[in-house]
Amino acid sequence: MIARTSVILFRITGIGMMLITSACTHLKDGRHAPLRFGVIADCQYCSAQGTEVRKYSLSKDKLSRCVEHFNTRELDYVIHLGDFIERDFKNFDVLNPIYDQLTMPNYHVLGNHDFSVDAALKKDVPQKLGLPTRYYDFEVKGWRFVVLDGNDISFHAYPKDSAAYAEAAEYYDRNKIKSAKWNGAVGAEQLSWLQQVLEAASGNTENVLLYCHFPVYPENNHNLWNAEEVVELLESYPCVKAYINGHNHKGGYASKQGIHYLTLKGMVDTEQTSYAVIHVDGDHLTVTGYGREEHRLLKLKKTGL
Repeated sequence: MIARTSVILFRITGIGMMLITSACTHLKDGRHAPLRFGVIADCQYCSAQGTEVRKYSLSKDKLSRCVEHFNTRELDYVIHLGDFIERDFKNFDVLNPIYDQLTMPNYHVLGNHDFSVDAALKKDVPQKLGLPTRYYDFEVKGWRFVVLDGNDISFHAYPKDSAAYAEAAEYYDRNKIKSAKWNGAVGAEQLSWLQQVLEAASGNTENVLLYCHFPVYPENNHNLWNAEEVVELLESYPCVKAYINGHNHKGGYASKQGIHYLTLKGMVDTEQTSYAVIHVDGDHLTVTGYGREEHRLLKLKKTGL
């Protein structure tokens, strides 16, 4: 049984794997072999029954069945895209043992509801989810996967009497943000780190796929406060192929400058489950949806690498 993993422990070089002809990427040392990974958005569990669309108490059983299904598949990893819980720190102890049953490396993205806990416990949320850092990256079979923290600048991730909360308020007012206060922004230090990761990925002929809880495109009231700034940076690097997020439970898809922007539907909504397995092979991302999630075939842009 494999618990939540360090981003260091499961780096895969892909040495010795069969060379695969790709229309979008120059293959090197057996990298860019086909890979599959499972993706879940907004489990958002709490013991409350919920009303209308959101069925909070059902999420525990939905997650359990999803984990059982993933364990029957040959997946390189699984990632949850934030809002693991609806509220209350104790609910991590309900879901973590279920998620820990995954038999492959597994990861988390931080969501806004993950910080809906007592003020004194907000700082403990990343560690509770097994995260060594709030944003990070890892490599699998020639792909660089980047996990962003959209709560970097936000009202919900920090106690109201903290300097970080005051910084969020100043940022929101100074930039005349129209996006809702329950969203957030990627800060300057994290953006600098992201640029370094993208530079390194370009130099190593790695394709890049990003995860964040919050969408950045197209414009909607769930987007990061600095979504345009993030998109502009991503478009500067041909190695970037896709950006996948949760937060907007209705889901959605758009593309811009050859980058796919995919919002997965929230697992918590309705009595039906929702999650996906994404298969990367050659010049396509194949999204196989389960429950409410849709099937998609997304062609990857050529990079000339």
